[in-house]
Amino acid sequence: MISSIQQPIPVNSTLPTLLTELGEECEKVIFLLSQLKLANLTDDQKGDILAELTGSICHLHMHTEDLPELIEDEILALPDEEES
Repeated sequence: MISSIQQPIPVNSTLPTLLTELGEECEKVIFLLSQLKLANLTDDQKGDILAELTGSICHLHMHTEDLPELIEDEILALPDEEES
């Protein structure tokens, strides 16, 4: 069944995808941070977690480089309250 609820089309159609990916990567970082708090980690385990964390942080940095501008464009495209 097709829903009759229509969502506004974002200014940049990639924004929803980028935000979803951002959320997923943030969840991964939170998971890795929680793993670092575990007692009795071996040095190898700690090294593996830190390596994954470094990769996630680099991915977040590159992934979000243009995100503030995309979000700003989306905000600017919102109708003024007076027009509602």
